[in-house]
Amino acid sequence: MSEGTLPVAVVGLPVRTLSVKVISGVDAGLSVCDATEAVTVGIAEGNALRLTDPSVSRFHVELSRRGDKVLVRDLGSTNGTLSHGLTLVDGAVPPGTVLQLGHTQLEVGSGKTKSVELSEADALGPLKGQSPVMRTLLARIDKAARTLSAALLTGESGTGKELIARALHERGPRAKKPFVTVDCGSLSPGLVASELFGHERGAFTGADRKHVGAFEQADGGTVFLDEIGELSPTLQASLLGVLERQRFRRVGGSEEISVDVRVVSATHRDLRAAVNAGSFRLDLFFRLAVVKLDVPALRARVEDLELLITHFLKEAGSEASVGDVFPKDVLSALRAHHWPGNVRELRNLVESTLAMGEPPALESPVPSETSLPGPERTYKDARAELLHRFEGQYLSKLMTVTKGNVSAAARHAKMDRSHLIELLQRHGLRNERE
Repeated sequence: MSEGTLPVAVVGLPVRTLSVKVISGVDAGLSVCDATEAVTVGIAEGNALRLTDPSVSRFHVELSRRGDKVLVRDLGSTNGTLSHGLTLVDGAVPPGTVLQLGHTQLEVGSGKTKSVELSEADALGPLKGQSPVMRTLLARIDKAARTLSAALLTGESGTGKELIARALHERGPRAKKPFVTVDCGSLSPGLVASELFGHERGAFTGADRKHVGAFEQADGGTVFLDEIGELSPTLQASLLGVLERQRFRRVGGSEEISVDVRVVSATHRDLRAAVNAGSFRLDLFFRLAVVKLDVPALRARVEDLELLITHFLKEAGSEASVGDVFPKDVLSALRAHHWPGNVRELRNLVESTLAMGEPPALESPVPSETSLPGPERTYKDARAELLHRFEGQYLSKLMTVTKGNVSAAARHAKMDRSHLIELLQRHGLRNERE
């Protein structure tokens, strides 16, 4: 821990836990009890419930509790996750449901109520959040910062993963050493190796001088690899070698250079699904995800809207209150918005509102042909992604039109009210306690 940095005070929050038991198949009797975090099931090392059934994928399914439901998310498995003969891609089922994974049957159920750690404060440096999901994350960030373990940050674009990476560095024992960022998604494939490891003069056309790469620059400190899921297979192998040996050669060089860095990486992709698809190395995933922090989307933490707006107003030099800038009806629309751009979108909206004197329209863009999932994904996964996008946009607009009244929304959409509530909770547009 850096000099003068104190741990964040934590308090406990009682939460419902999840228990999972294998009831048939070669692994019958295996179980996970009273889990407070998501449970992944598969045959690869690193799953909370590791099976040996060869019809189960390396990372097959992720299970978690939300209120009185169990959330089921298939991780791009080969044989799918079934319930009562129906394939589940991303859904919610009641405790007691039996799931079929290949030749294995699991029963998901309720565990004992446990207490999880929450940050007592609603801020950690520039990170803000008073919602339980965010205060849980703040406590985990502070704990992870005290280690030197590699950390993997997962979450949608715009959720603040780089701020978290900086917090891990600045609250840790390497705070006085360099923090170097490489955006693997914004560089052409031919330049990533040079940015990571540097190059010698004359190593390739245009290399007219020696370049020191990120690992060398960050020696003794932290290197942050943003959008790590975009790395090519060749560079994945090179990165794995560096992490294992802590030595590398510059592109075009012969001398081995030793480094000592902490690696924090981030991605908006699910690397476990990429492992299943063969596009990401399993051994590299294990190296990067010693500590795994899932960053929630803004729609899953709408309780934080006013806190974040207040922060962005002050950051912009405004002394106005939230109510001065966003009347009650506008705030209601903001709470119902799907926030595809997450916190980054909210920041831009606050700045635009201050500049123009009125908030911009909250219209979700119509997907263009190029934004639709292509044949690089399976038909099942592509269809599930489009359905998820449609549901989020439709429900957000539906709740805006009906001013947040669930009964009116159900009548307007001609939907069963309980089914509508389930969908709203799945998309973070309604809290379980409401």
